[in-house]
Amino acid sequence: MCGIAGIWGDVNESNVQSMIEAQRHRGPDGHGVHVRVNQGVLGHTRLAIMDPAQGQQPIHNEERSATLVANGMVYNHPELRRQLGDSHAFSSDSDSETILHVFEDHGLTTPRLLDGMFAFAISENGRLVLARERIGIRPLYYSQQTNIDGAETLCFVSELKALAPLSEDIKAFPPGVLYDSETGFHTYYQVPNQAPLKLDLPVHIRRVRETIEAAVKKRLLSDVPLGAFLSGGLDSSIIAALAKRYMPELHTFSVDIEGSRDIEAARRVADHIGSIHHEYIYSTAEVVENLPEIIYHLESFDRNLVRSAIPTWFCARMAADKIKVILTGEGADELFAGYTLHKGITDHQALHSELRR
Repeated sequence: MCGIAGIWGDVNESNVQSMIEAQRHRGPDGHGVHVRVNQGVLGHTRLAIMDPAQGQQPIHNEERSATLVANGMVYNHPELRRQLGDSHAFSSDSDSETILHVFEDHGLTTPRLLDGMFAFAISENGRLVLARERIGIRPLYYSQQTNIDGAETLCFVSELKALAPLSEDIKAFPPGVLYDSETGFHTYYQVPNQAPLKLDLPVHIRRVRETIEAAVKKRLLSDVPLGAFLSGGLDSSIIAALAKRYMPELHTFSVDIEGSRDIEAARRVADHIGSIHHEYIYSTAEVVENLPEIIYHLESFDRNLVRSAIPTWFCARMAADKIKVILTGEGADELFAGYTLHKGITDHQALHSELRR
């Protein structure tokens, strides 16, 4: 992950520097700031995944008339580069640079063309464009205020804590939305609300398997070491097993309390797929000791989120010593009705609506 920040409508470089500093844990591999005279400031702190040597941000186009800062990953960037052909001179192999050149050619339709998880900002000729991917995997927050002279200032960041010292009116930038400083907010994607398909069970099974396999395979695109969380449950086990097919070495990571059945299940899966497995057993006292830091990074007091974040935090801390990119099974329960609350829903249409929500 990386961190982005910016101010548009006010050239306050020191505030952007402070926002970047507050997010430095998101990107230890470098940071940069670009000032647009009389317009605004863009900032970035980088976790180097694609082209670590040349993919520094902010990224400029050939004429330096457009500048980008981005957080995330664009999985179809090799295909997009081929489509762009020789119309642009790339300075790196970074997937983020691809976003910038696609924007030069396709403008506000750019987010629709990107297959990935992203939040990005582009300044071009006095204009600011912000976008967040379809379901909001990558975070983005913003604040708007009207100055005394009637002009509007917009600030944006990847984490709440970076903007909190500057504003009390902070909003989450909606998923599937694009903001244009000239025309405002535009929704470019909503989760489909189509009726469930009535197909034979073998057809459903084949479609699910093909979709999961394709989803895992495209997420292995990385120029740095990649691993997988492995809880021993169905979701993470499937993902780790599929990833191992394409990787000669796969590091897997599992954490839990002493005596956990999940730890034993994860060991069995790791042994079966032949991964390089790592474990960490944490105590109740460690949870209490680290809870303030967990909540600091989670930026939420929601008890369900905090409960799930505790093992994730310990696992991420362990994995960070070995790899930079991690695959997880997050989201599967929401898609496949895996929570206890789903068992009590007997109305199929009500269940369908709940899963979409």
